[in-house]
Amino acid sequence: MNVLLARLGEWAQSGLGVPLFLLMILGMMILPLPPFLLDVFFTFNIALSLVIILATIYALRPLDFAVFPTLLLVATLLRLALNIASTRIVLLHGHEGSQAAGRVIEAFGHVVIGGNYAVGVVVFSIFIIINFVVITKGAGRVSEVSARFTLDAMPGKQMAIDADLNAGLINQEEAKVRRQEVAQEADFYGSMDGASKFVRGDAVAGILILLINLFGGILIGMLQHQLSFSDAISSYALLTIGDGIVAQIPGLLLSTASAILVTRVSSSQRMSEQLMSQLFRTPQPLFVASGILTTMGIVPGMPHTAFWLLAGMAGLGGWWLRRKALAPSLEKALPVAAARPGSQPGQVVPETAGAAGALPAAAENRDITWDDVLPVDALGLEVGYRLIPMVDRQQGGMLLSRIKGVRRKLSQELGFLLPSVHIRDNLELNPNHYRITLMGVNLAQAEAHADKELAINPGQVFGPLRGIPCKDPAFGLEAVWIEPTQRDHAQSLGYTVVDAPTVIATHLNSVMQKHAWELLGHEEVQQLVNQLSKTHQRLVESIMPSPVSLSLLLRVLQNLLRENIPVRDLRTICEAMADMAQRTQDIDTLTAYVRVALARMIVQGVAGDQPEIAVITLAPDLEQILLQSVQQAKGSGGTDADAVLEPGLAERLRRNLSEAAAKMEMAGKESVLLVSMGIRSMLARFARYSLPGLTVLAYNEIPDNRKVTIFATAGR
Repeated sequence: MNVLLARLGEWAQSGLGVPLFLLMILGMMILPLPPFLLDVFFTFNIALSLVIILATIYALRPLDFAVFPTLLLVATLLRLALNIASTRIVLLHGHEGSQAAGRVIEAFGHVVIGGNYAVGVVVFSIFIIINFVVITKGAGRVSEVSARFTLDAMPGKQMAIDADLNAGLINQEEAKVRRQEVAQEADFYGSMDGASKFVRGDAVAGILILLINLFGGILIGMLQHQLSFSDAISSYALLTIGDGIVAQIPGLLLSTASAILVTRVSSSQRMSEQLMSQLFRTPQPLFVASGILTTMGIVPGMPHTAFWLLAGMAGLGGWWLRRKALAPSLEKALPVAAARPGSQPGQVVPETAGAAGALPAAAENRDITWDDVLPVDALGLEVGYRLIPMVDRQQGGMLLSRIKGVRRKLSQELGFLLPSVHIRDNLELNPNHYRITLMGVNLAQAEAHADKELAINPGQVFGPLRGIPCKDPAFGLEAVWIEPTQRDHAQSLGYTVVDAPTVIATHLNSVMQKHAWELLGHEEVQQLVNQLSKTHQRLVESIMPSPVSLSLLLRVLQNLLRENIPVRDLRTICEAMADMAQRTQDIDTLTAYVRVALARMIVQGVAGDQPEIAVITLAPDLEQILLQSVQQAKGSGGTDADAVLEPGLAERLRRNLSEAAAKMEMAGKESVLLVSMGIRSMLARFARYSLPGLTVLAYNEIPDNRKVTIFATAGR
């Protein structure tokens, strides 16, 4: 037996299993089968249907059984082939007796319907009503709606994956897998929509085959075999109805399997576990059912024993569930002997949530020391009391893991380790508000709802949503806080839906990226230098501490980060500074030369892999005026930062650049201003506060392999 199973497995893996199966089905349609083989195939058909419906029950999500639509078509084809084979035997040998079509059809004709063809017609009709009118019709409708909503929700799901990827919650491989799952889900529900039509057609075919067999058998029995009408209908009706019921039972099982699969919700639990955890979550339904059954059992004429027995079982089940639910509460209610000394409200550790602790019973009799002076947190996150469950791992909070993902991704992109985020509760905040702090100073504050999800309008949606309207705290887009049950509907309308921890983590990511230059300090730079010395020791020894001091390197790196330039390539930065620091210690000049050395990386971040870069330039007379302003500032002992623009000129320049940048965005291009090296630093500071999103590059920062196209020219 094991050898046979091994050979069957080898045939299946070799790719011959499906062709042989289809050849067998074709043979059943064309060649007459002996009754024994017909019994074997009918039994196999019932067994296959049982295996399929059990596989749908044990699947955790529909995509775990993605082959179901194809399998459903093959099983339907097998059942129709059996109908043809059985019809041939019934019509050819039905006059010989009830065993002419095999033991299976005989058993269903005699045992299931008691040998009474009138009862058989009624039973078969009930099978048809259940299968065709109830299960098949409902499953087909669910498949159709699921396919439509799944296809409509694809853009929103894709944008949600991109949002998680940009926020650092997932990496490229995880994003690729999730995109494949979204595409597979759409393909699956589309296939199920078509497969449901096969099931419905199979139910219709069962009715027609029964009628054809019944009337054809009566005519053949009366005209060819000279049977009386009563004998003909007695012989052929039992065989035909038995054959119909044998075919309808697997059809009913497959229709039920199809309905189960399309109505399943993806979960980490099996169906039995979901049933127990959701149907019997609380004891109240069982207590109420027990009371109703007891009342019905008191009514005269009712079967008292049956009602009271079930009422007792329901009441006992409710008591057991109530006792099970109260057990953990009783354990937690045990009195606490004493509070831990020294605990303080809101005390936290890096990237862990802190709740208000118990106040000490009495003040300690000791002198104040430096340990009592708490250092200022570089990065802090304060949450209202309704947001505490999001930062509590014991309550399933996901915010801590999301923040770690954001820190990891942003640290890899920027090139240095960002400090830990200290999270604490703040009872002074509104319950649903949170606050992001930098060096103890409030930077941003927004509202979040732990029990809701945020549906963000990416620019084009197909309808409104019910909920709490707001602005996305990270990007300022229109958004609505909705119930989790509205997620699929919102995605089908084109919204990007994210949960509350992702909203806060994305907001924190935006703040950290904007203020990364303030998070880089001497300690972080020293760590960067130590890492560089492991691979380029001679370079570090030749420039530090002279001519490049740690403070000088810190100022240059901060200038780069302020303009969103990563500091990953520390080797190139140090080599560029080594060449120029011998002649000047001016921070702006050193930064300019470092930028030229990092030109490829800077342009890559702005224009990607495009060979041509569309830019905005300044009119020559305007550029000359700005250059004179910078030279005057340097001539008086100042720097580029001391250059002053006449207010009217500054306003006209802002307006012209804003209009040109808007046109570039409408054309789908990044807004880039290309100027001479002498005024780049001044205009970069001007754009940082007046024109966010405008990148300012110098002529010598364009690599040789890139072409420049002038999109617009800004004049006075």
